[in-house]
Amino acid sequence: MSDVFEGYERQYCELSTNLTRKCNSASLLPHGDEKKGKLGEIKSGIDEADVLIRKMDLEARSLQPSAKAACLAKLREYKSDLNQLKKEFKRVSSPDSNQASREELMESGAADFHSVSADQRERLTMSVERLDQSSDRIRESRRTMLETEELGVSILQDLSQQRQTLLHSHSKLHGVDEAIDKSKKVLTAMSRRMTRNKWIVTSVIVALILAIILIISFKLTH
Repeated sequence: MSDVFEGYERQYCELSTNLTRKCNSASLLPHGDEKKGKLGEIKSGIDEADVLIRKMDLEARSLQPSAKAACLAKLREYKSDLNQLKKEFKRVSSPDSNQASREELMESGAADFHSVSADQRERLTMSVERLDQSSDRIRESRRTMLETEELGVSILQDLSQQRQTLLHSHSKLHGVDEAIDKSKKVLTAMSRRMTRNKWIVTSVIVALILAIILIISFKLTH
């Protein structure tokens, strides 16, 4: 999966969780400047979430088919989640939202200021689960990156050892080449001496033959 998509996904999950909490808080505030400010923050957050959804959509459609399908499936969930947030914002910003919230609290018997409806709790839980999943993927990516880095270091060490071995072998080959050159020079010198000796022996034999011929001729004439 694309790292860019996961980054957008993580930002959206954090934003969705924050918006859910703000909607729950704003639903219990009386109409006034404080609630208007809170609603303004929620509206700005929803606009930001819309931008993130568009970015995820563009990124998902640019991926390979194998990763594209999984990203688009997640994107549909996030779009549905965003629509629920928009509905919740519309409900909270309506004039009778305070009365509806009080009646909901009275019916449920909840006295806690931060209590939420079942749908809100479910959406909040889903957002937290998505955040956990994103964190798990990030940790897995980091672990893979560390393993890859360790593998790279190991490969570099092996290459360094192989380089040293090659340099050592090259040095030995260089020494062998020098020994071969010396041997060739010795053999060449020996060959020259053998050739010279051969000519000397041949010359001696020829001289002896000539001397024998001269002696025989001398005896025959006398």
